[in-house]
Amino acid sequence: MGLADAVRRHLVDIRPLGTPAYRRLWMGQGVSFVGFQLTSTAVAAQIYEITDSSFWVGMLGPANLIPLVVFGLWGGAVADAVDRRKLLIRAALIAWAGTLALLLQTVLGVASVGLLLATVAVHATGFAITSPTRVAIIPRLLPAELVPAANTLNFLVWSLGSVVGPLIAGVVLAGGDFAAVYLVDAVLFGAGFYAAVRLPRLAPLGKVTRPGLRSVTEGLSYIAGNRVVLMSFVVDVIAMAFALPRALFPEITAERFGGSSIAFGWLTASIAIGSVVGGLLSGWVGRVRRQGLALTFTIAVWGLSVAAAGLARELWLMVALLAVGGAADMVSAVWRQTILQTYAPDEMRGRMQGVFTVVVAGGPRLGDLRAGAVATWFGATASWVGGGLACAVAVLAAGLAVPAFRKYSSASRTV
Repeated sequence: MGLADAVRRHLVDIRPLGTPAYRRLWMGQGVSFVGFQLTSTAVAAQIYEITDSSFWVGMLGPANLIPLVVFGLWGGAVADAVDRRKLLIRAALIAWAGTLALLLQTVLGVASVGLLLATVAVHATGFAITSPTRVAIIPRLLPAELVPAANTLNFLVWSLGSVVGPLIAGVVLAGGDFAAVYLVDAVLFGAGFYAAVRLPRLAPLGKVTRPGLRSVTEGLSYIAGNRVVLMSFVVDVIAMAFALPRALFPEITAERFGGSSIAFGWLTASIAIGSVVGGLLSGWVGRVRRQGLALTFTIAVWGLSVAAAGLARELWLMVALLAVGGAADMVSAVWRQTILQTYAPDEMRGRMQGVFTVVVAGGPRLGDLRAGAVATWFGATASWVGGGLACAVAVLAAGLAVPAFRKYSSASRTV
């Protein structure tokens, strides 16, 4: 095998970027996601500055989770019944309004945790609708053989945003300027909005079901009847709810690194750094056939890496170990997304992505709540390390206990 062949086999597949509509969507969401991460980092730091409590930082979890559950499921159902381009534009404006509200509160000097959490909920509402809609659009823009590569590129650009956003936020917040962070987010939003406006008309295909409780129930029934798809959600919930240490970053930064904003930025970006590296070296991911078994062990690696990072005292070591976990999480996310897009017909994809958004975005919010609450009772280190170990044990027990998931092969696609 020559060097060129080795590069193609192991580096990220960029063929989807040859399609102009997908390329604009990819670049737009990449730029706007940097702003999203800026705001997410700043809100956590702002709440900790006001309250000096990881519990209140953890309350960002339910503030995000409730809109994600309600509007993620509903938004996915709507995406199956209306023009997805129009829905994406309208939902993006809701998220933008949330960012502008955070900026206004900060400029006016309003130091209300309750108001901050309520505004975050508005922002999460827009995100809950745009995320499943955007992903459901991808199979309409690309041939089926390029969908796995597009998923990898999506996770890669999200991970890049998760690195760049927190690092920029750390620098800006060193001066205590929360308003500047929110202003940058509001400006960067324009890139994603432009990409949405330039999309072609995307009217629904196949049977159209009126969006509502019945259509949501149909989507959930589809998942419940497919053991492989169901377990792909279960293992992800385990990964995020048990092991994600994000809500502990402000307290750990204060305890171990003197409250340095730069250290806080590096911790916040560390998982995404690993995701970027994993994405760039992802050429092998599509060749794995036993994806159920691979998912199980990959998420166990995530949990053990998080636990080890919680025991480290040097910043570089914590960042490195969390990066290992981030690479494992990125790989597992690509497999989960591809399973959904492979099984679901177009008229069901919005609902599948709605549930995926609830799990992928909602799971971390459960993790925030768990981490903050356990830290209040037992301390930040116990919450961090214990969560990682619990994740590894739980995912191995769950993943290996279901034969259909354990034996699942992407070649046969049997459930």
